[in-house]
Amino acid sequence: MKENKFQADLKKELRAIFPGCIVTKLDSSDIQGIPDLLVLYKDKWAALEVKKSATAKMNAMSFSRFIYPENKEDVLDELRESFKA
Repeated sequence: MKENKFQADLKKELRAIFPGCIVTKLDSSDIQGIPDLLVLYKDKWAALEVKKSATAKMNAMSFSRFIYPENKEDVLDELRESFKA
């Protein structure tokens, strides 16, 4: 299945699973690495990177955290460690 077909079907499925959610395509052509989809549902959000197969890109390549003043040093340490590999 082509990635764009998979993404279109996925958007429909997300809207069916989470009625009232907003699923929007992000413009990854502007900045490399921006996830493909943003899902907003009630008071939650998710960013999804869509690939046509499991071998297209590995989750191990990704890093995601919430950062705020109280955890900034821990998150930066984890990011440094993640970028070492």
